[in-house]
Amino acid sequence: MTEEQKILVQSSWEKVVPIADQAAEIFYGKLFEMDPEVKPLFANSDMSEQGKKLMQMITMAVKGLDKLDELVPAVQGLGKRHVGYGVKAEHYDTVGAALLDTLAVGLGEEFTPETKEAWTLTYTTLADVMKDASYS
Repeated sequence: MTEEQKILVQSSWEKVVPIADQAAEIFYGKLFEMDPEVKPLFANSDMSEQGKKLMQMITMAVKGLDKLDELVPAVQGLGKRHVGYGVKAEHYDTVGAALLDTLAVGLGEEFTPETKEAWTLTYTTLADVMKDASYS
């Protein structure tokens, strides 16, 4: 990841934070639409609280791009916890697609091809860390 890509991810996320509740709603709507099989994983969840946790986790990851030595262990732990929730390795692709769709809606024209590429790289890298910690 280049410095420019990191800055694109961080600056675009700053624009999502003020609409975090809406973004979380959009994200879970997209996720459940793309893969209805994941919805039961949230059957006992307060989706408002779940949305807040999601936004906090993404914020932590985005800020952590400046401190990868601290971010990687946290992301590995997150991946291990997600196995206990019933998350399967194949769910990560759907989550990534739902995230990109959410960012496209939330950022509108500011979700440029370069921003999408930077987010794709960021998500794929972090998802791979989570999966490696959980399924290998």
